Amino acid sequence: MITKQTLGMYKVFTRGGDATRATHYCAGCGHGIINKLISEALAEMGLQDKAIMVGPVGCGVFGYYYWDCGNISAAHGRAHAVATGVNRVLHDSVVLSYQGDGDLGAIGFNNAFQAASRGEHFAAFFVNNATYGMTGGQMAPTTLLGMETLTSPLGRSAQHDGYPLHVCEVFNQLAGPVYIERVSVADSTRILKAKKAIRKAIEIQRDKKGYAFVEIIAPCPTNMAIDAIKSAEFCMTVMEKEFPLHCFRDKSAEALPREEAPTPPDINTFFAADQTLDVPAALTDDSFGEVRLKFSGFGGQGILSLGHLVADAARLERRFTSWFPTYGPEQRGGAAACSVVISGKPIGSPSVDTPDVLVCMNQPSYEKFVGSVVPGGTVIVDATVTRTIEPPAGVKLVVMPAIDLSTQLGMPKAANTLMLAALSKYGVSRLKRESLLTIMANNFRKKPAFAEKNLALFEAGEKSVANT
Repeated sequence: MITKQTLGMYKVFTRGGDATRATHYCAGCGHGIINKLISEALAEMGLQDKAIMVGPVGCGVFGYYYWDCGNISAAHGRAHAVATGVNRVLHDSVVLSYQGDGDLGAIGFNNAFQAASRGEHFAAFFVNNATYGMTGGQMAPTTLLGMETLTSPLGRSAQHDGYPLHVCEVFNQLAGPVYIERVSVADSTRILKAKKAIRKAIEIQRDKKGYAFVEIIAPCPTNMAIDAIKSAEFCMTVMEKEFPLHCFRDKSAEALPREEAPTPPDINTFFAADQTLDVPAALTDDSFGEVRLKFSGFGGQGILSLGHLVADAARLERRFTSWFPTYGPEQRGGAAACSVVISGKPIGSPSVDTPDVLVCMNQPSYEKFVGSVVPGGTVIVDATVTRTIEPPAGVKLVVMPAIDLSTQLGMPKAANTLMLAALSKYGVSRLKRESLLTIMANNFRKKPAFAEKNLALFEAGEKSVANT
């Protein structure tokens, strides 16, 4: 018997450690056929070196052992999101995504729907076998009415489980896709038609014409609990009644090649576009050790802007810095915090779990974070906070009447400026007073009156600290 090696696939597969030509797919499964059709199309079109396949979680998860092209594995349901990112970074690549009905139709449906709506430039191959194959045959979004699965042992009920999801029909309502077709690999005639559809989707990517979507009806003998022949017959006689084979859209002939996305500006140009200050690039300074700061309080107290101001002042002094906010869903009154790291070297992580400096403006934040301050560190807390917990041994406590003083001075929403004054006066951020004031003035450059009032508040805060 003469056998022909499939074009576009590796010569041997090493998933189990040993070289073999056997895949992990069950006998009669449609995935192997689809893998072959995609690989042959890439090889015949000379696109293997340009192609990047984004694989799924599901029965197709090990496709990277078979496809002889670039491969990336996506988290469950996120192949469309990853493919979007890959194409936007590697504009000249041919990007393909590969997902099953559970992966795309359930957890990943919004990712896929939004990418299709935007008309992202990649080809999506969607394998529909009406079941969660890899995890044991649970009911999938495309499971047919009356079909028995592990989680619908009495058959899928419209009243209880809803109706099967028709992805092609849903996507066909969108303006973005260039090509949408549903095919099958249940017999040789259908396989030849599937080959043409797969090739067309890849051609659209080669020619940079936009989003292409191919749904492929495929047998799953194992989870259908029937042999390979009956599984293929089920696809043709039952599944295709629910999911008719059809080319829903083909605009490839009139579609024009997509224009290249503009090159984004470098990071310094990006930041400089929204400010009048000339912020220099950071310089390595081994003598400047890392300073970790945590700012915390209620939303609306200016916690995030306070941390941002400190981070910007550090940038002005050519330090490496990061600003990392965390906050609740409420615009006002919820928890708000941010971490700021200042260093003389590139920063490994923006997260601050053990701060050198903690600035607290409410009691919940004080109680949550005060125990995490490192020995030798400093806690700056507003005087209104009831301190039911003492700071750890070796931690300096500074009580600042920021809320009361800002109210007395007629600027109750600017208590964060007084906390900044305390931070500056004690020098715990290791930043110059002039840098902090320069950034503060720049932030209020469009509101000169506020700049003058905040400067007066800052100076009042310094005097208050000096008198404590």
